[in-house]
Amino acid sequence: MNGNKYLITFLASILASTIGFLPMALAQGDTKILTLHDAIEATLTNNKSIQMAKMDENIAMANFRLTDAIFLPQVDLSYTAMSTNNPLNAFGFKLQQRSITQNDFNPALLNHPSATPDYMAQMEVKQPLLNIDMLYIRKGAEKQTEVCRYKTQRTQEYVTFETTKAFLQLQLAYQAEKVLAEAGQTAKSVYTFTDNHFKQGLIQKSDLLNAQVHVTAVESNLAKARSSILNASDYLSLLMGQPTGKIYSIADEPQTNLRAIDSTQKALATRSDFMAMQKAIEASGLMIKSSQMSYLPKLNAFGNYQYNDSRLTGFGANAYLVGVQLSWNVFNGNKTKHVIAAQKLERDKLTVQLAQQKDQSQLELDKAYRDLSDARFEMAQDQAAIEQAAEAVRILQNRYQQGLVNTTDVLTADTQLSQLKFSLSQAQFTANMTSAYIKLLTTTTTK
Repeated sequence: MNGNKYLITFLASILASTIGFLPMALAQGDTKILTLHDAIEATLTNNKSIQMAKMDENIAMANFRLTDAIFLPQVDLSYTAMSTNNPLNAFGFKLQQRSITQNDFNPALLNHPSATPDYMAQMEVKQPLLNIDMLYIRKGAEKQTEVCRYKTQRTQEYVTFETTKAFLQLQLAYQAEKVLAEAGQTAKSVYTFTDNHFKQGLIQKSDLLNAQVHVTAVESNLAKARSSILNASDYLSLLMGQPTGKIYSIADEPQTNLRAIDSTQKALATRSDFMAMQKAIEASGLMIKSSQMSYLPKLNAFGNYQYNDSRLTGFGANAYLVGVQLSWNVFNGNKTKHVIAAQKLERDKLTVQLAQQKDQSQLELDKAYRDLSDARFEMAQDQAAIEQAAEAVRILQNRYQQGLVNTTDVLTADTQLSQLKFSLSQAQFTANMTSAYIKLLTTTTTK
C-alpha cells in the first residue's frame, strides 16, 4: 500500500512539473506523426514571435528610409485665397499682382482701401545641403536595422530551442505512458493471480484490496500521462502556428542524442543577442556624435515660385525667390550639452548590461555542462538499476506464486521498477534538453 502511494506521488509530481499545465487539447483531435525536423521547419515558418520580430525588422528599415530626407528636396504646392481691407496688405496684394496704377497712390485709397482679394498659387522647394548631425542620425538608424536583424535571428534560435524542448516533453510523455502501460499489465496480472487465490481461500482479503488499489492507481496515472501527451501536442501546435486539437505521435522510440560537447567552450561574443546589444551600443554612440555635430552650422537652400491674381482662376503675375541659408545655433540654454550627457549615460548603461548578460550566460553555460554530466551519470546508474530491479521483480513474482512472499512485497518491487524506468526516461530527457540548451548558449551569428 505504501509503495502504491509512492508511485502516485512520484509520477504525478514529475509529470506535472515537466510537462506543465497547458490548456487541455481536444480528446478527439487529429493524430499526426511528427519528427523534430518537421516541427522546427514549421515553427520557423509560422511562429508568431518570429513573424513579429521580422515586422520589427521591417519597421527599423522603414525608419532608416525616413532619413533619405536629408539628401532629397522637399516640395510643397499650395493655393491660397485671401481678402483684406488692411492698408498695408491691400497695397501689397496689388504689388504682387503687378496691378498698381497712379490712382492707387491716392491718400484716401491708401488709408481706407476697399476689400482687396488675392489668389496665390505657390510652389516651395527646400533642399538640404550640409547637415552633419543628420548624417550621424542616418548612420544610427542604419545600425538599428542591424540590431533588429540580430534580434530576429536570436528569436529564431530561441524558438528552435523551445520547439526542441516541447518535442522532448512529448517524447517523455509517451515514455511515461509506455512505463505505466507496462506497470498496468503487471498490476492486472498480480490482481488476477491474487483474486484466484483469494477465492480459493489461500490468501487474505487485504492482499486482494492492495492489488485492487494498485491497479486503480496505475490506471489513474496512465490517464494523466495521456493527458500530458495532449498538452504537449497543443504546445507544439502553438509554437508551429497551427490550430490546437491535433495529437502528435512519435514515429520512433526517443533516442539519446548527445553530441560531443567541449565543456571548455565559452559563450562567444558573436552570439546574435550579444551582437544585437553591441550594435545598439554603436547606434547610441552615433546618436551622441549627432548631438555633438549639432553645434556646427547648417547649410540649406530654398526657393519658391508663385502666381498672384485678383481673380480666382487667374495667373496674372508670377515671381520667384531663391536663396541659401547658413544657420548656426550658437546657444540653446545648454540643452544640447545635457542631452549629450544623458546619451553617454545611456550608452554606458548598455555597455554594463552587455557585460552582465555575457557573465550570466557563461554562468548558465557552466551549469548546463554540469547538468549534462550529472544526467549522463544518472542514465548509466538507472540502466544498471533497472536490470537489477527487473530481476528482483521476477524472483519475487515466482516466490509469490509459491506463497513465500506477500502481495505488498511484489507491488513494492513493481513500483520500484516503474520508478527506475521513468527515472531513466527523465534522465534522457534532461540530457537531450541540456544539450539543446548548450547549443543555444554557444550558437554564433551567421550574419
